[in-house]
Amino acid sequence: MLLRYKKSYEKIAMGLLSFVPSEKDLKKLQQTIKQYEEDDDWQLFLWKEEDIIGIIGIHVEGDTAVLTHLSVNPSHRNQGIGRKMVMALRDQIGNKYRLVPSNQIKEFYDKCLDQEDGHS
Repeated sequence: MLLRYKKSYEKIAMGLLSFVPSEKDLKKLQQTIKQYEEDDDWQLFLWKEEDIIGIIGIHVEGDTAVLTHLSVNPSHRNQGIGRKMVMALRDQIGNKYRLVPSNQIKEFYDKCLDQEDGHS
């Protein structure tokens, strides 16, 4: 289930974002969280099953939402959770924005769509 980011999720969100290669540096990670907290065009969501195990973030540009961050707890990877997050986010924002992946996420995103179309 997708949950909208709240300040009370900051520690878990930072932990999950720290698995994103571009967010390894603590200062960069803190700037990213701050951007999601302060700028309405940056929206962050957490994925909860029993625990919060994933994070997905978008940057809204007009009628487009750029998928900017995607991370799953390493102990829960290769179970389709990243794909579930992408599909749930697409369902949630689909009427309002067109979801497109950033360059870093494009390959994974395309794979998610291929699986949805049954080309897997």
